[in-house]
Amino acid sequence: MLHSQTHLRTRPIGAGNLRAFEAVARHLNFRAAAEEMALTQSAVSRQIQALEEEVGTMLFSRHTRSVELTAAGMGLLGAVAPSLERIDSSVRQIRTSVGRKHVALTTFASFASMWLIPRLEAFQKSEPDIDFRIDASDVSVDMETADVAVALRYGPARSMPSHAIRLFGEQLTPAASPWLLKSLPSIGHATDFANCTLIEAGDAHSTHLEWLSWRRWFDRQAELATKQGSKLGESRATALKKIAPKRWLYFNYAYQMAQAALSGQGVVLARTPLVAEHLARGDLVEILPKLRMDSPMAFWLILSPRQRVLSTARPEVTAFCNWLKSQASETRRLIGEVPSSD
Repeated sequence: MLHSQTHLRTRPIGAGNLRAFEAVARHLNFRAAAEEMALTQSAVSRQIQALEEEVGTMLFSRHTRSVELTAAGMGLLGAVAPSLERIDSSVRQIRTSVGRKHVALTTFASFASMWLIPRLEAFQKSEPDIDFRIDASDVSVDMETADVAVALRYGPARSMPSHAIRLFGEQLTPAASPWLLKSLPSIGHATDFANCTLIEAGDAHSTHLEWLSWRRWFDRQAELATKQGSKLGESRATALKKIAPKRWLYFNYAYQMAQAALSGQGVVLARTPLVAEHLARGDLVEILPKLRMDSPMAFWLILSPRQRVLSTARPEVTAFCNWLKSQASETRRLIGEVPSSD
């Protein structure tokens, strides 16, 4: 008996009774839970009792006219409720995608907002029968286990798998709206940014993205000024090392920084691939185009292991990847990336 009880307390609990538990916890009423589940009240009660035996403690305190969750019940509900919702959501997606072409992809939020989504309509017009599920999060998913076919990622080549396809690199360049520039003193050199509000990522100095910071850009310009070997160059280099702008404006995401620049709130150190269309249209103006700074980062296309096997690759995924590569080629042209990664 002791062995049986010990085994009961250590094995994973069955999932069959969890829906009854969640329904009772939500309604705090056995009858209401039974009506929702189209079961008898006694059947729901038996499911809760069986679950409590498996867990090893009471999950509800029963009163004459009501029930309430115990501390153990509240702890279990915190895990069960979101888990059931994720399961139901996945089942809904599976049911709606059966028999339909679909592409599931993961990328980070700024890239989705600034590069992918504005272009996606063109692909959807040419392939109207393909459904999309886009997971835009700054948390990378495991391509070995995640239910996604394509990942669009950002990072240095050394951090990418050998099968990653490089879409384009990036350079950093100061940019602002044309009407903001009209209100500012003329900017002819990097030291003139001391008169501006500068837009920057709030965590640029505390993360691995420090090369996206204005400080790094100023330091690079100071190095170039020093190499001139003149007194003017040395003077500018000294000024750049100590430069402080009129005001700082910090944001969490690149698309927020770009939006602030587009609305004339300051000068952004723009990542060329993400603002290439804005620069081409004149919504943003590259202030000192000769002072672009190369970044060690690039944007990459990665296929899931299943899609890399030709015998199992779905035609809609292949078509989408080919379209992505053609769009990347246009972006390389716009930012002047030479040679082409093709």
